Amino acid sequence: MPTSASIHVVAPLRISFVGGGTDFPHYFSEHGGAVLSATIDHHIRITIAPREDRQVIVRSLDLGHLVEYHLDAGPVYDGVMDLAKAAIQRIGVPGGIEMDIDSDAPAGSGLGGSSALVTGVVAGLAMLGGRALEAHELARLAYSIERDDLAISGGWQDQYAAAFGGFNLLEFSKDGVAVSPVRTSPEVMAALERNLMLCYTGFVRRNVGLIDTQIELYRRGREDTILGMKQLHGIAYAMRDAVEEGDIDQLGVMLRDAFLAKQRMNPHIAEHTPIEAMLSLAQAAGATGGKICGAGGGGYLLLYCRPSAQSRVRSELERLGAQFAPFAFRNEGVHAVRGGDRWTPILGNA
Repeated sequence: MPTSASIHVVAPLRISFVGGGTDFPHYFSEHGGAVLSATIDHHIRITIAPREDRQVIVRSLDLGHLVEYHLDAGPVYDGVMDLAKAAIQRIGVPGGIEMDIDSDAPAGSGLGGSSALVTGVVAGLAMLGGRALEAHELARLAYSIERDDLAISGGWQDQYAAAFGGFNLLEFSKDGVAVSPVRTSPEVMAALERNLMLCYTGFVRRNVGLIDTQIELYRRGREDTILGMKQLHGIAYAMRDAVEEGDIDQLGVMLRDAFLAKQRMNPHIAEHTPIEAMLSLAQAAGATGGKICGAGGGGYLLLYCRPSAQSRVRSELERLGAQFAPFAFRNEGVHAVRGGDRWTPILGNA
């Protein structure tokens, strides 16, 4: 791959504290929705280089996948690198390209990696084509590629997290998406980092239909599903307020409440997994609360635990196969670099 003309893209992963599920159109078009989300120093990294022919080559460095096709023939959607293929197809390229993709987290781990990947590919192709994009437009494009072009079920939060970056309250309604940065100090953010633990459960159950199940339960009018979503919606504002007031110790109980509300929304999120056992063990060892990241079925847990109890919590969960991932909050959203040039989405209110 010719490095002199290569575009290097970095798209952040995120921690969703609360509100996932209320960012689905079937819910927020009627009730509104809100998610409290923060980007972290785990990323999707993408390198794009033009070719002199019309071949497209896409490599997943962490998964070992290789896809190759001719632009004139177009891609085959077969479950291998479909997100990248669809983004290339939607945005368009003037000629062949080579694309390398690497992720800091396993696919389906609940850190928004799939949407960060699509957002990153769109950003890189926008730079390749000399196209400016406003951050809302970038997020909407990434959403449409996933939800419309590939018919992948999911919400809106992850594309906005990757496009904007930072610690935000994301509010959803039939009129659009509002992105409001959480107003807090570096000292509060540092304290929050010290009291949070990101724990990989050791497995991911993919393609188990949890999102489709959640949507179906809502459309059937299941009372607990609707009540659970309303609870998640409310906790997002309460948690935002606690952080802005510097009262971060409230987050432990709020994370626990968020997990219970998520189970109420969809009682299948932890089925056939050790998630409930891990959360109970963590709380017995000193964590004040925790929740699953993403739609459920595995991936990462987010725990609130004071530093004095963290070694005990770590030891107990590692016996069940858990792995702990150090992380830090990062404010920067997706960006692309080629030589001395830098591409970022235009921030604004749309």
